[in-house]
Amino acid sequence: MAGLVPAIHVCKTRSASKTWMPGIADKFTQSAQSRLLWPGMTEKSTSMTTPLASRIALVTGASRGIGYATARALAKAGAHVVAVARTQGGLEELDDEIRKGGGAATLVPLNLTDFDGIARLGAALHERHGKLDILVGNAGVAGPSSPLGHIELKPWNDVMAVNVTANFQLIRCMEPLLKQSDAGRAVFVTSGAANKATAYVGPYAASKAALETLVRVWAQETASTRLRVNLFNPGPIRTRMRATVFPGEDPMTLDTPAQAAEFIVPMCAPDWDETGKFYDYKTRTLMSFRSPA
Repeated sequence: MAGLVPAIHVCKTRSASKTWMPGIADKFTQSAQSRLLWPGMTEKSTSMTTPLASRIALVTGASRGIGYATARALAKAGAHVVAVARTQGGLEELDDEIRKGGGAATLVPLNLTDFDGIARLGAALHERHGKLDILVGNAGVAGPSSPLGHIELKPWNDVMAVNVTANFQLIRCMEPLLKQSDAGRAVFVTSGAANKATAYVGPYAASKAALETLVRVWAQETASTRLRVNLFNPGPIRTRMRATVFPGEDPMTLDTPAQAAEFIVPMCAPDWDETGKFYDYKTRTLMSFRSPA
């Protein structure tokens, strides 16, 4: 595992029912419509109650919103979820819900701007599991909603650190583990802002555009391997981040994170064979990228 620091040990906190990965951050601490049959998936694979049994799934931003819902959906499908988030309370709530459904999770309280912490997490996963089957890069921040000329350098860098650099570090540190899987799958959550270039959300839009290019490059580089790498655009979803950016919007007019998560799960399955693609949840369309004419 070149580039990774020595592994840390997973242990129990004083709450014996929860599994934590302490030391990562240098401190202890059904859908609205029927599930879509995706390219490469069969009726048999979708009818299984636990199609992801014995698979290890890492989800970032797992304490709320789409990350929380995706972690629960993956656990329901049989995966052991490694849930990463800054908020310990949110992780504990997630763990409770997963356990109610008979699933299992490992909780990792980690700020993704701790890039060395991401490396230590990779080393810990290598020591404990020897592989990673699923990576869902969901964590993101909206950043300031202001004209570009009014934005200071620090908030710009803060957005780029979480939305771009942290995902780059995840790619670096998790790729060897994903390649150890018989069917490694990576899904990164993007946004329509990357293409629309909407006014007053410059840092967020630029960071998502950068993320899309990063993921597409990685998909090209791994095209001849068993690893499949794709993007998921949820569109407008009823999340706290959405409410912050669009405070006047009626959240009850939007789909829930759980509804969107049901469409991420098939992209994580061994039967999924597409790579370098973009799934648009709003239109339920799997798209290919193409260069301008």
